[in-house]
Amino acid sequence: MTLTEIMAELEALGNERHRLRYLGQGVREPVFGVTIGSMKPLLKRVGLNQELADQLFATGNFDAMYFAGMIAEPTKMTEADFERWMDGAYCAMVGEWIVSVTLAEADCAIPVANRWIDSTEEFRAAAGWACYEWLLGWRPDSYFDQAAIESLLERVVTTIHTQPDRVRYTMNNFVIAAALSYIPTHEPANAAAQAIGEVHIAAAKGTCALPLASVAIQKAIDKGRLGFKRRAVRC
Repeated sequence: MTLTEIMAELEALGNERHRLRYLGQGVREPVFGVTIGSMKPLLKRVGLNQELADQLFATGNFDAMYFAGMIAEPTKMTEADFERWMDGAYCAMVGEWIVSVTLAEADCAIPVANRWIDSTEEFRAAAGWACYEWLLGWRPDSYFDQAAIESLLERVVTTIHTQPDRVRYTMNNFVIAAALSYIPTHEPANAAAQAIGEVHIAAAKGTCALPLASVAIQKAIDKGRLGFKRRAVRC
């Protein structure tokens, strides 16, 4: 299929209710409002195709960008490719749910995520932390350097309350993932969750508190989810 053909099919799959919901979550025009489930039959027909993925992402259309992440071939993408994609990540949904998810399957995931975490750009830094959440929940424990994860946990404890909203959000999720999905840092992540306490981010009316990491961890443990790993990162 060509780019033009895929765009036409995505437009036909658009749903006004979902389009408005996406716009309310920071997505900007153009957007058709296609659900992930509606994209899956198209994914089966198109298959993985990095060239098409780059073309779709470059359109700036949210649905096309999401589909780009679904058909991308992360192991063929270079660090420069991910930087280019991140340059186009104008909101959290693009950075954290498309770019960081795709990055998690790439060979360069950790060095790129580390570089993004150091960024002063909110969406870039948030995507770096989000990538670690995806990595911890999918890669085997043997993939990680325990000391490096513990260092990141210490960084969260000392800086989370001074970070921009999306960085606070993804840092909080990182702590939960480090406690549940990477057994070597279960205890230090639990301690970090207790130390950071309640985390607030801006909301439509004032501020709102994120779910307490310590409570989320305990609830997951009670459900037998300690050591949880996903079968796949991407849908």
